Amino acid sequence: MKKSVFSATGLASLMMMATVGCAKGKENLPEPEAVIEVMTRVNDHWQSEHPEHGRAFWDNAAYHTGNMEAYFVTGNEEWLDYSIAWSERNQWEGARSDDRSEWKYSYGESHDYVLFGDWQICFQTYIDIYNIKGDEQMIERAIEVMEYQMATDSVDYWWWADGLYMVMPVMTKLYKVTGDELYLDKLHAYFTFAKSIMYDEETGLFFRDGKYVYPQHKSLNGQKDFWARGDGWVFAGLAKVLADLPEDHEHRAEYLEIYRKMAQTLAEAQQEGGYWTRSLLDPEHAPGYETSGTAFFTYGYLWGINNGLLDEESYLPVALNAWNYLTNIAVQENGKLGYVQPIGERAIPGQVVDVNSTSNFGVGAFLLAASEMYRYVAE
Repeated sequence: MKKSVFSATGLASLMMMATVGCAKGKENLPEPEAVIEVMTRVNDHWQSEHPEHGRAFWDNAAYHTGNMEAYFVTGNEEWLDYSIAWSERNQWEGARSDDRSEWKYSYGESHDYVLFGDWQICFQTYIDIYNIKGDEQMIERAIEVMEYQMATDSVDYWWWADGLYMVMPVMTKLYKVTGDELYLDKLHAYFTFAKSIMYDEETGLFFRDGKYVYPQHKSLNGQKDFWARGDGWVFAGLAKVLADLPEDHEHRAEYLEIYRKMAQTLAEAQQEGGYWTRSLLDPEHAPGYETSGTAFFTYGYLWGINNGLLDEESYLPVALNAWNYLTNIAVQENGKLGYVQPIGERAIPGQVVDVNSTSNFGVGAFLLAASEMYRYVAE
């Protein structure tokens, strides 16, 4: 008999959540005011603790994708101003090199890595602000960089799972702005390459990059080692792509199939306490709470439910269980968001992730989840 890839804990958790879902009534949902309160508490705490704006690299930029979504549901102009100030500080650019002969897309934090996705995620926020303000200088660099990239013959730009969140939504957002179908064609070409080196057909999950593909790499207990935040980036990125992709697009069904397969597998891997462990299918590899992956998954589930792409009866209990973890364990009384695994690329056995572990990208992920929860309960 073939051994299941899912833990007994995960299956028990899913059964428990299904029971909760059957009994669910409106009284089990958070009130809209409560969602706004916790969103405000977390975001105001972060912004008050970080009045100085940082560079346009991925970690800061991931926060701003969440901050903008929080602005869209609240209309809080101070939050919009915070993202505008960050964008202006970075001159509406990512990496700033103007010498195209030196532009690279392997890992790098210097300004010649213009084609590296960690320097391109900032374009998501610039495009969002452009759509509000209408100033074309806000997206000039984004269009310059992405049009140059699309003019190359290379397709191997996204070689790590995080990159799918960083750049896929940039391309769909720019498609909506420009109407240029090339953005969607190249998106699919780059995604196809990423799948070829990271995607696991059995589970529907993505290894973080080629170094972690099974069986060359295994978890402590010999299982496939899927990093929670890595798959969180992908799940959230697919939601964002589906949000902007035309309903009749030729590749929409492919993205949707992968998104739904991920939803199924992730539901079975959720822990009883509502969170996901850092190694998704081997909880003993790096046990305990983790907020960033959990928040991205929560966003992905709620977005799918809100847009009719995920079955509400099946997946709302999963999302509510995760929301309860986020708001009752991860969020502290003063608004600090805890249990965020620090910057890295894998689940690390023995790494301390505790109530004091916080980050900009983790707050961004929480704001995405809170925004979708508000949309659900306020409708």
